[in-house]
Amino acid sequence: MKVLLPSTLAFDITPIEGVEFIEYDVDAAVPAEHHDAEVLVTWANPTGPLEQAAAALTRLRWIQTLSAGSDQVLAAGFTPNAVITSGRSLHDLTVSEHALALTLAAARSLHTTTRAQIGHRWAGELGGAQPIHDPDRFTTLRGAHVLIWGFGSIAHTLAPHLTALGAHVTGVARSAGERGGYPVIAESDVDDALPGTDVLIMILPGTPETAGILTAERIALLPRRAWVVNVGRGTTIDEPALADALRRGSLGGAALDVTSVEPLPASSELWDLPRAIITPHAAGGRPIGADDLIADNLRALLEGRALTNVVAR
Repeated sequence: MKVLLPSTLAFDITPIEGVEFIEYDVDAAVPAEHHDAEVLVTWANPTGPLEQAAAALTRLRWIQTLSAGSDQVLAAGFTPNAVITSGRSLHDLTVSEHALALTLAAARSLHTTTRAQIGHRWAGELGGAQPIHDPDRFTTLRGAHVLIWGFGSIAHTLAPHLTALGAHVTGVARSAGERGGYPVIAESDVDDALPGTDVLIMILPGTPETAGILTAERIALLPRRAWVVNVGRGTTIDEPALADALRRGSLGGAALDVTSVEPLPASSELWDLPRAIITPHAAGGRPIGADDLIADNLRALLEGRALTNVVAR
């Protein structure tokens, strides 16, 4: 069995009898001599070459993407005979860390102090004596109400860190219940929760169902002090409505690691809005445990067992 591994990551997978591991260049077409591959691993593949691979690799049995989201692989047009598995859990630590960093940056007004530093201005309005809680501004996680929309494995890693800093955490998922000791409400009830939210953290995948799910109407339900933090997919937010709310001052701020178009165009007004923090889709970028996931799924494939993180088409 031939397994194609992307050139974007160094792998250290224990050899398996009967399996040949071949590195391929993600920026180029897969050479014809490897069109007989039965397994393809993807990581940071450009869309064009990935679509070419989908057309050429017709004998694939399994595609392992190391991304938490599988939207790019699903859209590439691979043979329906191939099982697709995601990199769910590989980014729990890094994305949760980034989400926490963005949330703390918002609470401590680092967006303002950074701009002040560039302008050689001492931001005295943020120093000295400050109220513990400001009803018009998000200033601390102590006692803050944090709503995590998309309460999967990343949220399970993130929530305890928020709790340790004093936040009250509630999850949002397709169905209500309790997960990992945290209350989770159904998506159908999210509108009722938004008015009492200090921080809304979005960790949703990019699917037709989630496109623009944070609508203008829902943004308007958030209190003026609230921040929106997005480490999921940029397509889940009505971006023009978000920018409008920031411009008008009806929303505390937005910390975005993802945007609807990436890279974010230089012409986007989000760059210049004073209460916006932009990071370049940097929350993940380091799939921790990729070797073990690939090896475990490969053994499952060879033994006819169910694979981990199978994605429904």
